[in-house]
Amino acid sequence: MSDDDFAQRPTALREGAFAGKVVLVSGGGSGIGRAAAILFARLWARLVLCGRDAGKLESAGTCLARLGADVSTHAMSIRSPEAVETLFAEVVDRHGGLDLLVNNAGGQFAQASIDIRPKGWNAVVDTNLNGTFYMMQAAARHWRDVARPGCIVNVVAAIWRGMPQVAHTCAARAGVVFLSKTVATEWAPLNIRVNCVAPGTIRTEGFGNYSREARASFSQANPTLRTGDAWDIAQAIAYLGSDTAGFITGETLNVDGGSQNWGDPWFLGRPEYFELNYAEARLPENLEVQVQ
Repeated sequence: MSDDDFAQRPTALREGAFAGKVVLVSGGGSGIGRAAAILFARLWARLVLCGRDAGKLESAGTCLARLGADVSTHAMSIRSPEAVETLFAEVVDRHGGLDLLVNNAGGQFAQASIDIRPKGWNAVVDTNLNGTFYMMQAAARHWRDVARPGCIVNVVAAIWRGMPQVAHTCAARAGVVFLSKTVATEWAPLNIRVNCVAPGTIRTEGFGNYSREARASFSQANPTLRTGDAWDIAQAIAYLGSDTAGFITGETLNVDGGSQNWGDPWFLGRPEYFELNYAEARLPENLEVQVQ
């Protein structure tokens, strides 16, 4: 979907729901992060976008400015604690503070787990788990020091059945889910809420990186037999980040078309072993099955 589509699609949140609030979206230059930023702009938030790709951030910033948003962009890597500290100092200097952190930045590549090298494993875990924690901790310290409430929404993944062929990101995202549950309790006395949104297979520009077979498996991975889109996730993020969800913390909202009850996506396409044997699988003829 295009920026114009996101700028016009209906939303359940009231106009001005984030008026006067500062929202930081990591990975805000494209995909889910960009869709979320557009929604927050429509809800009158003041926006801060960060990410590694300066070109994508500049494009997103231009789009948001056209919608009338007060927006700043920051090219940096959340893997660096020093870069994260600098980012938060710049946010406070430019906007006076922060109200909502959306941790959307992340990345992975599809590979059989038996072949993942340490460098690849560490790169994915460092971004998806460690970088997310650096951002969360910096936000929480800011809110503690200025005695203001805060809110964090972490975009993870629907990891409940495992994620074949992306074991590194599955491990990291599962870590973020339980990290979020933990700090939601620790930081409750500071009036900080922490929640997660767990997307299923979501149609973004990144779909072009996968084979036709892999894309087919994405639609087969839930009982609706289709993929979601970035707007589905953007609305979930905005809901959990809004005052409407003020009594929700330590939770994970699944936006996955029911995939946790259905089947798994295969990021390299379903292996031949499963493809050939799935349809041929039969119970032994001499086996009696009793349903109680």
